[in-house]
Amino acid sequence: MILSPRLKAGRHFYEGVIMNDKKSVLSRNAPQPRGPYSQAVIHNNILYISGQGPIDPVTNEVVNGTVEQETLRVLENIKAIASEAGAALGNILKMTCYLADINDFASFNSAYKNYFIKEPPARTTIQAGGLPASMKIVIDAVVAL
Repeated sequence: MILSPRLKAGRHFYEGVIMNDKKSVLSRNAPQPRGPYSQAVIHNNILYISGQGPIDPVTNEVVNGTVEQETLRVLENIKAIASEAGAALGNILKMTCYLADINDFASFNSAYKNYFIKEPPARTTIQAGGLPASMKIVIDAVVAL
């Protein structure tokens, strides 16, 4: 089922469900959305960060490199969006990490672990075919506010 929003009296409607407290978040220190989606959305004091790729926030261009380099760029983008909403990386509850090649898992982990030394978030890491622009990694996050 595809949910399509209709705006009415300042409230969001999704298949009859009223969402009064939904708020989009936009950080100028992270890549600007390339389509009809928000960088992140806050609902019920939870921040949902859209999938972030290794995109330079200044040029808004993909920065292809090693999986370690791309992971660092992605995590910096997530950090900027979380910061815009008043959170830090330590507030992240769950991350989903999409690798273009699961054989890069160890290299990805070596970069990732530097951001989450104590009490890392729950995480799922999978291989996902067809990541855009030859990206090696895309990550989304759920953050407590």
